Amino acid sequence: MTSTRDHWSEDAACRGAQSDELFVDGPSQKRAKTVCTGCPVRTECLAEALDNGIEFGVWGGMTERERRALLRRSPNVASWRKVLDNARRDSERAQAG
Repeated sequence: MTSTRDHWSEDAACRGAQSDELFVDGPSQKRAKTVCTGCPVRTECLAEALDNGIEFGVWGGMTERERRALLRRSPNVASWRKVLDNARRDSERAQAG
């Protein structure tokens, strides 16, 4: 996605949301994750949380528990941004082809 904005977060679906809507516990996390559905910068958001060890809140459609599990399964990933960008490109190619 090409943007004239300075940071991916300016294009986020949750940009106007209150922080207490995204930094929730238990069943409320499922509702918070729906904000991420269709977000144009979901990949960038998730990469930010994974690459920087952000522990709390829903980021890129994943809860802190889901992110911890992913990090445990793949402890040697140096850049989640690269991994997620490559996966998105592969998916786009598969859909187009």
